[in-house]
Amino acid sequence: MNNSVTLKDIAKALNLSISTISKSLNDSYEISIETKQKVLEYAQKHHYSPNRLAKGLKEGKSRSIGVVVCSLDNHFVAQMLDGIDRISTEKSYQIIIMQSKESQEQERACLELLYAGGVDGILISPACETTDFSYLMSLQDAGLPLVVFDRLSDQISTHKVGADNFKGAYDATVHLIKNGYKSIAHLNTSTALSISTDRLNGYKQALADHYITYRPELVRSCDYSDAHKLNKDLERAIKYYMDLPLRPDAIFSAGDQISTRCLALLNKLGYRIPQDVALIGFTNTDLADALNPALSTVHQPALEMGQLAAKKLISLIESKDDTPSEYETIKLQTSVLVRSST
Repeated sequence: MNNSVTLKDIAKALNLSISTISKSLNDSYEISIETKQKVLEYAQKHHYSPNRLAKGLKEGKSRSIGVVVCSLDNHFVAQMLDGIDRISTEKSYQIIIMQSKESQEQERACLELLYAGGVDGILISPACETTDFSYLMSLQDAGLPLVVFDRLSDQISTHKVGADNFKGAYDATVHLIKNGYKSIAHLNTSTALSISTDRLNGYKQALADHYITYRPELVRSCDYSDAHKLNKDLERAIKYYMDLPLRPDAIFSAGDQISTRCLALLNKLGYRIPQDVALIGFTNTDLADALNPALSTVHQPALEMGQLAAKKLISLIESKDDTPSEYETIKLQTSVLVRSST
């Protein structure tokens, strides 16, 4: 990504004065439509965003923050956004929220729009599909401060704020073991992000520490990118589990949508919870108590996660140094909330 083109460069390339270029990009009535069009096309082609250029020339800031999340129809995400909004408002920044819908392509389109819109920094919880962080890194190289939250990755060097997913999964599995469950299945999301591997490793470690043999056939992953696919994958996984010669007596699910849908599907298929199979899952839904039966959950401090991520980003935006001496990765503690389903 080339961010080095200046007003002077555009003026030279188009054989116009710097003042004409500036007025064109600010949509001045003094400049003809043809000239404005020519200047705008050149600026866009060379990644020189007129919005970025025009905003806050004195302060060099737009006082806006771009936030990219997987989806807005998710209670956990809504709580994180509330945390981000509280801190941003307190520090006089506005937030612009966009959703990737778990697509790497849509995520990139969101980032391009936010960058062109002149945001001062980006907070991102990467899409499940995202395996390549080079575009994010190119924005960082162009001078845009970034903080990754919720779904962390080793591929990018910046401040990161998430939950301790390993410990959350470990504690949930230990809770099941202590309640007498020995054949514990694990339902995960199909993603390369550390959120899934950390939860799988926490589950495995809990089994090992309690001398229970890890059985790979009890681990299934679901496609998270589409609600219809997710339902199909889940129903297939539950039927598969229940047809095993040594079928699971408990299921630990590692995702917000997976946990609540799994409960609904088990009910639909006629299984009694927890008599036939117990269920615990990562979810922050306020409805956990109202479900049938009430769902045991691993609760993440979503509000605090959002607040901390926003604080970290604003400190990068307002910092006088281009890059801090070292970046922090912060993992907040989860808690197991025990209810009837286990």
